[in-house]
Amino acid sequence: MTALDRLAATIEARKGADPETSWTAKLLAKGPEKAAEKFGEEAVEAIIEAVRGDRARLTAEAADVLYHLLVMLAARDVALTDVLAELERREGTSGIAEKAARN
Repeated sequence: MTALDRLAATIEARKGADPETSWTAKLLAKGPEKAAEKFGEEAVEAIIEAVRGDRARLTAEAADVLYHLLVMLAARDVALTDVLAELERREGTSGIAEKAARN
C-alpha cells in the first residue's frame, strides 16, 4: 500500500469524524463545492512555487494538492482506485491521441 493509498483510506475514514477534531471532516462537512474550492487554491499555490523555482516549497505545495484532490474526490464519492484505473486505461496511449478521442 502506497502513501497515497493510505491517505485516501484515512480521508475515507474521516467522513464520519467530528468536524471539530478533524480538518478532513471539517472540509467534507462543508460540501463538495468547498472541497473543490480548496483544491483550486492549493493548485494555484503549487503553480506559484513552480514558477518561483523553489523545489522544497513546490514539494510541500504538491503534497497539499494531492491531499486536497483526494478530499475533493471523496466529497463526490470517487475512489482513488477509480482514478488509478482510468490512468491504467490510458497507459500506452499518446496524450494527443487520448485527448482527440475525447472530442
